[in-house]
Amino acid sequence: MADETSTSGTAPSGPAGPVDLRALADEHLTKARNAAHERSAHLVLRSGPLRQSVIALLRGAALGEHESPVAASLQVLRGQVRVTAESGTELTLSQGHLGPVPAERHDLVAITDAVVVLTTVTNVS
Repeated sequence: MADETSTSGTAPSGPAGPVDLRALADEHLTKARNAAHERSAHLVLRSGPLRQSVIALLRGAALGEHESPVAASLQVLRGQVRVTAESGTELTLSQGHLGPVPAERHDLVAITDAVVVLTTVTNVS
């Protein structure tokens, strides 16, 4: 397979082969259980404007209100999370669900111990 270069002119960064999301979920839940802030995150893939991260949060842990990237989605590997948009719109996602991240300020709260894959597209200029 030829070496690919992203539109930004930088080589993709991340694993050379497949990623075992189950193993990453286990690893980061363990790290979250040992972290004062009850969460753990790992950037799995970066390619041009594309980013994919695994985020583990213990029940009740949150990523406080923050800006939304150009485009984003959440895939829940374990547990259940709630995304609340600044407008008050809520989206609850459970294991196996894939959903959009609101295109406005929002927060993310773990309803149960949870692990998600956050996929974002940033600055596509």
